Amino acid sequence: MQTNLRQLKVAGDAAGCGCGCSHGLTRRGFLGNVGGATLLGGATLMLASRAPAAAAGHVTLTGQRLPTGKPLRVLPLLTYDCPQRQDKTSWRNYGGIQTAEVAAQEAKRIQAELEQLAQSLEFPLEILPVSLVADPAQLAAAGAIDCDVRLVFAAGGFWMYELAKAGPPLIVFVRHRTEPHYLWYEIAHWRLLRANGDEMSLPQMTVEDVVVDDPQELGWRLRALYGLKNARGTKMLAIGGLVAYSQPGQECGPPCARDVWGYELETLPYETFAARLQQARADQQVLQEIERQTDALLSQPNVTLQTDRQAVFNTFLALHVTRGFLEETGATNFGFGHCMGRDVIGMLDTPPCLLLALANDEGYTAYCHTDLTHTLPGVLMRWIASRPSFVCNSHFPHDGLFTVAHCAAPRRMNGRDLEPAAIMTHYESDFGAATKVEYTKGQVVTVVVPNLRCTKWQGFRGTIIDTPSRPACRSQMDIQIDGDWRGLQAHLEGFHTQVCYGDYLREIGYALRKLGHLEWQNFSAVTG
Repeated sequence: MQTNLRQLKVAGDAAGCGCGCSHGLTRRGFLGNVGGATLLGGATLMLASRAPAAAAGHVTLTGQRLPTGKPLRVLPLLTYDCPQRQDKTSWRNYGGIQTAEVAAQEAKRIQAELEQLAQSLEFPLEILPVSLVADPAQLAAAGAIDCDVRLVFAAGGFWMYELAKAGPPLIVFVRHRTEPHYLWYEIAHWRLLRANGDEMSLPQMTVEDVVVDDPQELGWRLRALYGLKNARGTKMLAIGGLVAYSQPGQECGPPCARDVWGYELETLPYETFAARLQQARADQQVLQEIERQTDALLSQPNVTLQTDRQAVFNTFLALHVTRGFLEETGATNFGFGHCMGRDVIGMLDTPPCLLLALANDEGYTAYCHTDLTHTLPGVLMRWIASRPSFVCNSHFPHDGLFTVAHCAAPRRMNGRDLEPAAIMTHYESDFGAATKVEYTKGQVVTVVVPNLRCTKWQGFRGTIIDTPSRPACRSQMDIQIDGDWRGLQAHLEGFHTQVCYGDYLREIGYALRKLGHLEWQNFSAVTG
């Protein structure tokens, strides 16, 4: 992939205190010291088709799901053989499918089961016709079909060895009690995964790639691959440049995003954004629409305004300008480099907190700063879960509790409904508009903490037990850890954290194993 070296502008007052005084750095003040030149990727997959169509002022409180991504293209294959009787010797293997007629009946059943499964899932699948594989010619024909995942119904034959050598990810389905009996129920572990030995021999496959009897068990695996497909090739718009929260993140984030995830990274100078914003401020038609969107948000029955209305208006105006740049570039992810500094707050006349929250509720992925260490898991989680993720600051794990907080907090956390929220000032500047979201107590959440070097993600399942209002970032969760909290305390890496509603630990781990390159450390017991 061709790369270009672009010089990024570094905001001089990233600490958020523009007064020129000499008191110590705030907890984010060091950001200004880790900006600089960053390698940006060349052309990759364009994702403009995923850009949300609805504006935040148009959405209803309930029932509207986030836009979907590109469908996962699934190729089902039924492998079998047709043995011929021989005298006084073994002439057939295990299995209830040993004729073309029975195989054709099974293929119809498989197609119906997969279509039923697709209708039950919240993300799009493209189910291709079942390919019958009983000879080398059929194997070659199936291998030429373009797909994202091959779903092999391994009734018989030994075509699996060729399928496992290369190509898209492979999921093996075998029947035990659902009949007809499949040969590979007996030998998938020994012959395929262990190559007739005792040690696992296929680096690209594990026991999680084999499903027995239950088509519904395919769902979470396909969800993981759908999320991975749509996370790869993301185009990111870095307004003001790429600025990580740490030196390791600044050094490791861009090459990991480009080389491992296939990101295309685009920078937009503040001056360019400011000029477009100034044009919007002079456009009466735009201003009328922004007034309408502001009224629509503030008239929602579960929203209270505890800051100046003008800050909300300024937010929607900036969001309007941001959408324009996203449409022009095809980007679906964005952020502001020094989001807490005077350059950004002065330009927008509000911190970008509410803007980022609204964008996530529309289906974009938009996070504080432009730190790729937390962007990568956030984007993957958004596509796996089909709902926003909340990027937030982590706190010290203790007594089974993990606290997170941030001011740019989405509300459509279940992917449909808007949580109650107060619109108040950004805490650290005490200015502008940010969200204080009343997250649902008792809600199960997935928590992912990426390390700063983009080599490991740590995760656990938890339950929201409180949404306090301490003197800190406005939206806060106290999360009860379901798992080894002492292990998390002892081995925690990274800082920024991504949280989403629901339990998606299996999907995240499965996707990362298919991706390679990143270690996954799960502190909660495996579900299922």
